[in-house]
Amino acid sequence: MGKAFVFGDNIDTDLIVPGQYLSLSAPEDLRKVCMDGYRPGFYQEISPGDVFVAGTNFGCGSSREHAPISIKAAGVSFVIAKSFARIFYRNAINIGLPVLEAPEAVDRIDPGDLVHVDLNRGQIRNETKGDLYEIKPFPPAVLEILSAGGLVEYARAREKRK
Repeated sequence: MGKAFVFGDNIDTDLIVPGQYLSLSAPEDLRKVCMDGYRPGFYQEISPGDVFVAGTNFGCGSSREHAPISIKAAGVSFVIAKSFARIFYRNAINIGLPVLEAPEAVDRIDPGDLVHVDLNRGQIRNETKGDLYEIKPFPPAVLEILSAGGLVEYARAREKRK
């Protein structure tokens, strides 16, 4: 469960990680510039487990992995949006950041609401308001990737089992 940070539509990757930080690659460095194009120092407001909530087309713009890595490294546990840019969505899953399309939930979650997500049940609960939203659950293979912490870790674990 975490506190909701609410954003509007078309939050692009340059707002998440501005271009001047593209030389960074370590998650700890990217953590410190998470949402820096939105508001410098924003990462200091995030606590582990917090949730990003956004409108349509979250993660539009370039295809860089820096954006989802910075969000995950900052401690955000989930991104809930009305829709995602296709490449951002794929990059987020690949690095182990759960991204959920839930337009109804987005419309009802306010900044600061406490939000709990149960990926296995396909549910988002707004604890502040007592609302429960059913979402389409991820396929088992995607849940395994997310549980492993990303595609690379998933592949390493599978290789060790052989």
